[in-house]
Amino acid sequence: MNLSDSRNIVSSSAPFDLDKAYEACRRETAKWAKTFYLGTLLLPPAKRRAIWAIYVWCRRTDELMDSPEAMKRTVDELSRRLDDWEQKTRGIFDGKVNDSLDAVLVDTIGHFPMEIKPYLDMIEGQRMDLNLHRYQTFEDLKLYCYRVAGTVGLMTQGVMGLDPAYTTAPWSSSPDPSDAAIALGIANQLTNILRDVGEDRGRGRIYIPQEDLIKFNYSEEELIAGKINSNWKALMAFQLARARDWFERSEEGVRWLSSDARWPVWTSLRLYRGILDAIERLDYDVFNNRAYVKGWVKIINLPVSYLIAQYR
Repeated sequence: MNLSDSRNIVSSSAPFDLDKAYEACRRETAKWAKTFYLGTLLLPPAKRRAIWAIYVWCRRTDELMDSPEAMKRTVDELSRRLDDWEQKTRGIFDGKVNDSLDAVLVDTIGHFPMEIKPYLDMIEGQRMDLNLHRYQTFEDLKLYCYRVAGTVGLMTQGVMGLDPAYTTAPWSSSPDPSDAAIALGIANQLTNILRDVGEDRGRGRIYIPQEDLIKFNYSEEELIAGKINSNWKALMAFQLARARDWFERSEEGVRWLSSDARWPVWTSLRLYRGILDAIERLDYDVFNNRAYVKGWVKIINLPVSYLIAQYR
C-alpha cells in the first residue's frame, strides 16, 4: 500500500494537509520527548517525519490511560476507549483516515511498510494498566515493558532500515534486529519506571517488582511515603544495573542499521541511559526530584555518539 503519491490524503469527508500534520507531530514530539526528539533530528527528513508520526500514535495511545481526563474515568470506560482505539488502529492499517494524525500514520505505513502486531501489542500493554498495578516478578514486568515500549523498537525498525552490506552481499545473511530493538525499548521503559517512581505512586502503581522489594527489605509503605534509606538505595542500584544491562543488549543491533540511522540511535541510546546516571547523582531521590540529562551533556554526546556510530 502506498498512499503518499500526493501531499494530501483524502478521507470520505475531508482532505488533510500532510505537511501541516507532520509539523504537528514534530511539535508534539519536541514538547513531550525532548531527548528522543534530539535523536530524530539526526535522521534524514523522510525518516524523521515517520518517527514523529509513530511517536504521536504511541502518545495518543498512552494518553488513553494516563492523561488527566483519563484519570476521571472508570475502568469500564477506559476499557471501552481502548477497544475503540484498537478498532481505529485496525482501520488505519486498512487505509481509513478520520483525522490528520491518522493521515500521517497511513502515509508513514505507505512509505515504510510495517506489521500491525506491535501496535496491537502496545494497546494490550495499556490494558494491563487497567487492573494490574503491581508486578510480582521481573518476568511479569518484562512483558509489560515489551508491550508498552519494546513494541516501539519493532514499529520503527523498518523506518531505520538495515545497512546494505547485510542485505546485498551474496555471502551475508540478513540479520534480524528485532531482539535488539525490543531490548532498547525495554531499557527505555525500565529507565522511565525508575525516573517516575514518585509520580507513579500517586496513581497507585508500583512497577518495581515485589520480589525485589522483599529482597532488599523495603516495603510498599516506605515507597508510598518516599522514604530514602540504605535499603532503598541498594534496591535502586540493583534496578539501575538491570536497566543498564538491557541497554548493553541493545547495542549489538545498532551496527546492523543503515548508516543514516546509526548516529541518531546511538545518540538516543546514550542520552536516555544518561537518565540513570542522573538518578545516581540525585542519590536515588526520585520522590522529590526528576532526573534528566542536562543540555550541555546532550551537546557533548552528539560528536561522541557520531564517532561510536562510525567505528563500532
